[in-house]
Amino acid sequence: MNRLTKSLGISLCGVGALLLARRVMRKPLPDFRGQCVVITGGSRGLGLEMARIWAAQGAKVAICSRTAAEVSGAVNELSQFGKPVYGEVCDVTIPEQIEGFLKRVALSLGPIDVLVNNAGIQFVAPVDEFPVEKWDAILAINLSSAFHTSAAALPGMKAKGWGRIVNIASAHGLTASPFKSAYIAAKHGVVGLSKTVALEVAGQGITCNAICPGYVLTPLVEAQIPEQMRVHGMDRETVLREVMLLRQPSRQFATVDQIGGTTVFLCSAAADQVTGTTISVDGGWTAL
Repeated sequence: MNRLTKSLGISLCGVGALLLARRVMRKPLPDFRGQCVVITGGSRGLGLEMARIWAAQGAKVAICSRTAAEVSGAVNELSQFGKPVYGEVCDVTIPEQIEGFLKRVALSLGPIDVLVNNAGIQFVAPVDEFPVEKWDAILAINLSSAFHTSAAALPGMKAKGWGRIVNIASAHGLTASPFKSAYIAAKHGVVGLSKTVALEVAGQGITCNAICPGYVLTPLVEAQIPEQMRVHGMDRETVLREVMLLRQPSRQFATVDQIGGTTVFLCSAAADQVTGTTISVDGGWTAL
C-alpha cells in the first residue's frame, strides 16, 4: 500500500467514524416538553419532588393523592412552572378510581406518555404481631396499585407505540430486613411485576423498569423512625446509625433529586434498551 492509499484509507476511516457517530447521536438529548407524566402519590415527599423535576423539564404533570388539601397544594406549586397540571383525589387501592383518574388525565392533558408508580406506605412489626389490616393496605397501595395503573395506561401507550413505566420499588425489593414483611413482600412483587410488563410489551416502544432506592429521607422514612425507635429500644440518632443506615455503606441517605433524576434517565432516549430491570440507588446496600 503506497502513501496516498494509506492516507486515503485513514481519511475514509475518519469519515466512516464520523458518519457512525452521527448515526449513534441522531436522537436528541432528552426533551420532555409536552409529554404527559402521571405520578401516583405525587402530592408530597419523593412524588412531589419528581413532579417538580418533570414540570421543570416542560412536561404536563398529573398527580393523585388521598387528600384534597395535599392535591390542591401540590397543583398550585407545580403550576408555577407554567405547564398544564392535573390533580385529583384518588384511592389507588380501588381499580375503578384508578381507571377513572387516568381517563380524566388523558382528557385534560392528552395521552399518557410516562407513568411513575410511586404511591406507598410502611409499617413495621414482627410477623406474628403484624396487623392484618396493615398487611392488606400495604400490599394494596404498594403493589396492587401499580398493577392497576399499568393495566389502565398500557392500551394508550400501545396505541401510540411509545410509553414509559417506572415503578418505585426499594432496596427491600431485592433483599430483606426484619419487621417489614408486608413492605418487603410488596416491593419484591413490584420488581417481578416490572419484569413481566417489560417482557409483554418488548418491541412495542414501551419500557418498564423499577428503581430500588435505599433510604431516602422522605416523610415516609421519617414516619418509620419513631416505630423503629420503639421496636429496637433506641434513640433517634442510634436508630439512624445502627439500624436504618447500617446496611447503606455510604452512610448517607439518597436524595429525592437523585431518585427523580434516575426516573428522567429511564424515560430518555439513552434508556431505550433499558427495560425489565432494576436500578439501585442505595449507597451500595445491595452490593453487600
